[in-house]
Amino acid sequence: MQAPTIESVMIRDPITITADTRLGEALEMMMQRNLRHLPVMNGGELLGVASDRDVLLAEIAHVDLSDHSSLKIGDVCALDAYCVAPETPLPEVLRGMAERHIGSALVCAADGRPLGIFTSTDACRELAHVLEGGTG
Repeated sequence: MQAPTIESVMIRDPITITADTRLGEALEMMMQRNLRHLPVMNGGELLGVASDRDVLLAEIAHVDLSDHSSLKIGDVCALDAYCVAPETPLPEVLRGMAERHIGSALVCAADGRPLGIFTSTDACRELAHVLEGGTG
């Protein structure tokens, strides 16, 4: 059996956020839309990925600073987003996420534009499908 590609299981057209968005706004967006990972864009270019954990830890660490409200998502996001091509086999992506101890992979076009996202929640969903006897 051939392994599915990440393109077949990714969430297409991920919601993105701009690097200059304030932390509080980012956290509110994540909570309202039930998201744990957001690709961070700087203009039309991918800067990195922000997790809810990144945002919460930054909020806690800077709660007593006078410039707390000026903190931007671009200041705290992971700049080394794990990006894979759409044709990457799913097992390769899962191994990469596990090796890096991260909760998401961005599926990117050749020009770096995010086409989709795959998270640990999506991985659990796919594993359940396979264990229940589903294919691809």
